[in-house]
Amino acid sequence: MLTEQKTTADLSLDDLLQFTVDNDASDLHLAEGTIPMIRLHGRLKKLDLPNFSREEVRRVLIDVLDKQQREHFEKYGEIDFSYELNDKTRFRVNIYKQMRGYSGAFRVIPHEIRSFEELRLPEILKPLSLKEKGLVILTGPTGSGKTTTLATMTDWINEHKECHVITIEDPVEYFHESRNCLINQRELGNCTTSFANALRAALREDPDVILVGEMRDLETISLALTAAETGHLVLSTLHTSSAAKTIDRIIDIFPSEQKTQVRSMLSESLEAVITQALLPTKDGRSRVVATETMIANTAVRNLIREDKIYQIPSIIQSSAKLGMQTMDQSLMNLVSEGLIDRTVAAQRADNPKLFME
Repeated sequence: MLTEQKTTADLSLDDLLQFTVDNDASDLHLAEGTIPMIRLHGRLKKLDLPNFSREEVRRVLIDVLDKQQREHFEKYGEIDFSYELNDKTRFRVNIYKQMRGYSGAFRVIPHEIRSFEELRLPEILKPLSLKEKGLVILTGPTGSGKTTTLATMTDWINEHKECHVITIEDPVEYFHESRNCLINQRELGNCTTSFANALRAALREDPDVILVGEMRDLETISLALTAAETGHLVLSTLHTSSAAKTIDRIIDIFPSEQKTQVRSMLSESLEAVITQALLPTKDGRSRVVATETMIANTAVRNLIREDKIYQIPSIIQSSAKLGMQTMDQSLMNLVSEGLIDRTVAAQRADNPKLFME
């Protein structure tokens, strides 16, 4: 076993990654001068190993980079890429410089794409995946399963439609084989220089569905809105914690003189915002997803157009028949089913005190 090793000198990166996979952890963290750690069911755990020295961390991290990647890393101080272990398991990797030296974060990418039922995702995501046009946004903090949900939605499209899907990712995590759909996957660095450039090009590549890994900047958001408005289904993500905050984030990124126009565009093109949170189960052996689901019905579209975003939560709360639910409603359901602890749910609730009462 890896934890029985007395020294880190002979450990390879593959040894550490294999241990991460074998123990069903989601992430491996390496940093100069610290003990290697894994994230197990949402919590960081130290391995039974000595501290990694500067030489050992640099050997493990830098050896995995090719010449071009090393040049990028030296220039920018960070790099994203994917890494494959034994042709079976893939990892999303970020290596970066920090004040004490080099560090690396390795996220496990599951080999198989899981179903909506396995992930306990809202049933409304199935028809949303098959929309002809519009913008569907997955939100939540890093590590909340947004990419996994997007992969499941893309797989559902591949199974139930005949169309052209273009994905733009950093890096490509899940690979999709073209079945009923033609799926072309583009990766930042290897295939394109930015989300915005790839999205601009995608509009000339006859797509039906465009998956944008993340809407990071004004240009990408603007192009995504245009694509959704001109007859494409656009799937993307944002690091926001609710539907209302997502809409505010999109509108606020634009200059003040464009906000009225953007509100109008968003009210017409937005189809749904799904906010996710991954929470440890009661038995501590896994994690389960809680979701806030907002569907852009007539009432929501009017509130966006009229700049009354603060009223959206009440619309979500009262529209369960349309497939909507607040995060607190989802958390309460998980508590009622005995899947998560009440105090854990309260920590993620929008109003913890009210939730506990």
